[in-house]
Amino acid sequence: VHVEKLVETHIKVKSSESTANEELNWVHTAISNLKKNLLGIYHMVTEKYIQNYIDEFVYKLNRRYFGEKLFDRLIVAAIQTYV
Repeated sequence: VHVEKLVETHIKVKSSESTANEELNWVHTAISNLKKNLLGIYHMVTEKYIQNYIDEFVYKLNRRYFGEKLFDRLIVAAIQTYV
């Protein structure tokens, strides 16, 4: 499946070499953390389950600043009914 079929609009921004490291630093950090996570925690990663591992990493990454609200959000998610 090509990305173009999944995404309606895609904006390309070309950074200069001097600003690329500054602007994409968080991307490099996230990719590095994912690689360390896969190599450190999951020693036998197979292609069949790689998307599950990436989904778990993204879930944790998106919730890293919840702090004290994390337990409350867990309780709400556990008791909320899905329609």
